[in-house]
Amino acid sequence: MEKYTSVYDRWRRGELSQAEAAELLGRSERQFRRYKGLYEEGGLEALRDGRLDKPSSNATPADVIAGMLALYRRDHQGWNVKHFHEHLVKRHGYTLSYSLVKSRLQDADLVRVRRQKGGHRKKRERKPCVGMMLHQDGSRAEWLEGQPALDLIVTMDDATNTIYSGFLVPEEGTSSTFQALLEVFGQHGLPLSLYTDRGSHYFYTPEAGGPVDRKSPTQVGRALAQLGVEHIAAYSPEARGRSERLFGTLQDRLVKELALAGIATVTAANGFIRDVYIPAHNARFAVKAEQEGSAFVAITGVDLAEILCVQEERQVGNDNTVVFHKLRLQIPPSPLRAHFVRSTVKVRQYHDGSHAIFHGPRCLGRYDCAGALKDDAQKAA
Repeated sequence: MEKYTSVYDRWRRGELSQAEAAELLGRSERQFRRYKGLYEEGGLEALRDGRLDKPSSNATPADVIAGMLALYRRDHQGWNVKHFHEHLVKRHGYTLSYSLVKSRLQDADLVRVRRQKGGHRKKRERKPCVGMMLHQDGSRAEWLEGQPALDLIVTMDDATNTIYSGFLVPEEGTSSTFQALLEVFGQHGLPLSLYTDRGSHYFYTPEAGGPVDRKSPTQVGRALAQLGVEHIAAYSPEARGRSERLFGTLQDRLVKELALAGIATVTAANGFIRDVYIPAHNARFAVKAEQEGSAFVAITGVDLAEILCVQEERQVGNDNTVVFHKLRLQIPPSPLRAHFVRSTVKVRQYHDGSHAIFHGPRCLGRYDCAGALKDDAQKAA
């Protein structure tokens, strides 16, 4: 009889729902309510019935439960219940309900009972249509088991929680932002707005914790303004609640999925994230937008790579070269003029580390990461 009083006590403390309590006892919710009423009216004696100690014909065999627990201990230590239950059903063929798996794991002290904390908060309403607002953020963690921490850069839609881009880089910054925006804008078009934190690559903030300076845009701010995409700054972690919750899920699930797949390199991890994890994550967590259609704006005749890049002005030296961040870029012979000495040119640095020099709208030369001319004809000249 201790089993019934124990389950009843857990239900009273709010640790179990009526459905979960009934399942633990091998009874229906209706039967649980009836036993609850009997117990509250007459105590244990009211429950004295020969039928109560008989196992239910629908009870899960003990060996099945033992096998499930052994599987969790062996391969899934630290996984949350929902994540484990999904693998249990899809990969191992179990038909156990989520609530049963949860209660058995809790009974075995393999997962802890979570209690709600804090007062009520009202979350911001989602945008009604895809493409109205994108969130972009980075999260630093040890994504690959036994390796140094990396930054995971994620861009998602506010209306649906759909992840459009996600990849690992050594450090978040302007280059990783442009890489993500190229992926998303190139595939889906331009959104109405981009919502980010106030990191130094996103905004210039004269005073720590103060408002951003809209008159001094960063490279990212310049590019978004050029494309007509509104850039919105978040002023608190709570304002980025949707991104924070997403990274909570990713830090719990993605780390384990990468480890389970035996992935040990950034290149392999990014391929897995793009081709395997993101499609599965979106199928599991994305929600339907309130309104049909899309606010993304298709762009034609625009080379996004020439906008979503670092652009800085330089003056050409007497040797017809340009110095850019410790690189000396030699301008090749041009049919436009004999040389560009003392001219003001613009150097563009792309997210892959390559460079180009422009004089007005004309490209004078393209260079690799080391500053060498990429065009063989120009090298020969």
